[in-house]
Amino acid sequence: MKIRRKEVFSIPNVLSYFRILLIPVFTVLYFNADLPAEYFMAGIIILVSGFTDFMDGLIARRFDMVTELGKLIDPVADKLTQLAIIICLIHRYQGMLLLAGIFVCKELFMGINGLLLLRRGKKLGGAKWFGKVATAVFYITTIVLIALPELPLEWANGLMLVTGFFLLLSFALYTPVFAKMYHDSAPGTEEAGAEKDKNHV
Repeated sequence: MKIRRKEVFSIPNVLSYFRILLIPVFTVLYFNADLPAEYFMAGIIILVSGFTDFMDGLIARRFDMVTELGKLIDPVADKLTQLAIIICLIHRYQGMLLLAGIFVCKELFMGINGLLLLRRGKKLGGAKWFGKVATAVFYITTIVLIALPELPLEWANGLMLVTGFFLLLSFALYTPVFAKMYHDSAPGTEEAGAEKDKNHV
């Protein structure tokens, strides 16, 4: 993959770098927080991170700034941020262990299948709507848990259950998507499809 200087310093990619830089800032602030205002500030940092995630994708598509580097660095920034959030919240909420397990299984599933399909010349081509919904619910829940540490435990557990449901739903809905991609990339599938189209002419 050849990377040009212009791509390295494009606005969407700079926003992705910024999100990565926010991770240690958030982590240090959260683990050293004592006052409600300090927890609230940690939540604001994640909110800013989520906003820049939305903006880099919007700018890249709107102004034709989609790059191969951006396709690599954007999901890396996302996953590192989500991992940092989970690690921080595990120390306060035991229920985050379950979310962490679901999250890791889902990401391994996505990553392994994505690599296997890439070897077959197939690419997912961006997150599906259910993946975006699951990510949005994850960020909403975790921002609330970070910014409001005194939230009643039953409310916190309820939010984590809802988040777990959407992560599992996304996991389940991606399964047939990958199954179809495997089927379409199987040897002979394209030739059979071309022959079928030829016979209908």
